[in-house]
Amino acid sequence: MPEFAAIPHEQFVADVLTIAAALGNDTAWRPDFIIGIGRGGLAPAVYLSHATGIPMLSVDHSSQVHDFADAPLGTLAARTRAGERLLFLDDINDSGATIAKLRAKLAQADAAVGTVRFATLLDNIVSNQRVDYRARTIDRTVTKDWFIFPWEAVAPSASIEADAAEVPDRIA
Repeated sequence: MPEFAAIPHEQFVADVLTIAAALGNDTAWRPDFIIGIGRGGLAPAVYLSHATGIPMLSVDHSSQVHDFADAPLGTLAARTRAGERLLFLDDINDSGATIAKLRAKLAQADAAVGTVRFATLLDNIVSNQRVDYRARTIDRTVTKDWFIFPWEAVAPSASIEADAAEVPDRIA
């Protein structure tokens, strides 16, 4: 059974503010929109939007419903070709699978180079994908905890355990 590590609300807010500060310090690049990646990136995206004043949109990757997961990526890619910059935000870059899929779909839709960046609250340094902004790093070769973000804390224990069991290599 994995070790569950609850992230307190105060830590979550501090992580969002860390990313907001990094965006503020990056004078060469500012997004026109923050894109919350559903499910885990939606709450952080709302907070980051409030912290920065940057409007928020969303892609519901976790739903795996084309109209809400993949179709919006084509629309977003078109916006980049019009010159808009997009910051995709998720809770964790763990294996890198979500970020890799989004990058591939955006590339297939001809997103303009240099207009898309990624941020996560937690960034696994051994992930197969890199992010541009992060609040904190972890190393999955050392840290095997299953992180429970504040919005997940209301889920039944069985649901949290099932989520953790989906990819046992992450926590084994």
